[in-house]
Amino acid sequence: MLKVLDRLEEILIASLIAGATLLIFVAVTHRYALDMSAKFHLNALYDLLFKINLSWAQELCIYMFVWMAKFGAAYGVRTGIHVGVDVLTNNLPPRWRFFSVMFGLLAGAFFTGVVGTLGVHFVYELSSTAQTSPDMEMPMWIVYLAIPCGSYLMSFRFLQVAWGFWRTGELPHHDAAHVEGVGEAEAIVPATAPVGATR
Repeated sequence: MLKVLDRLEEILIASLIAGATLLIFVAVTHRYALDMSAKFHLNALYDLLFKINLSWAQELCIYMFVWMAKFGAAYGVRTGIHVGVDVLTNNLPPRWRFFSVMFGLLAGAFFTGVVGTLGVHFVYELSSTAQTSPDMEMPMWIVYLAIPCGSYLMSFRFLQVAWGFWRTGELPHHDAAHVEGVGEAEAIVPATAPVGATR
């Protein structure tokens, strides 16, 4: 079950990043093409491009990045990629280090759980109003739903890491120098590359 949740989390984050990037690229290209067609008096092309309304693109990209950031924060807790100053913690005696790390993880779970609960209350109150976004006219409660969803997931990830630390004494660690897939590709090269290709 956790593997399914992990995979869904990764797919959602990757899809939001890819979608927002593509949307920004299309919107900027459209704006540039519209400007160039006006500059060089390409009236037929200008009329065609002018009919394409992408005024909603910037707003959607902002919302996509908000959702990506909330779920990305939970992913960061799970994989240990959040920046942290742990010089003091690492120099404590093992027993004190254990308790300080557990306190930090449980405090993080509590804080994000509180934010998620307040987010649920806020979204519930907002859903009873007719407030919509300016360009897309999307109900704003859908946009703000990222707060409880992302916060509760982050709280769960804090508890997951705390449980793993309690059992093994290990925290998730991310090696900044490691690029996923590179080591595997290098291992395949000698077997598949032509003779003399690795020289």
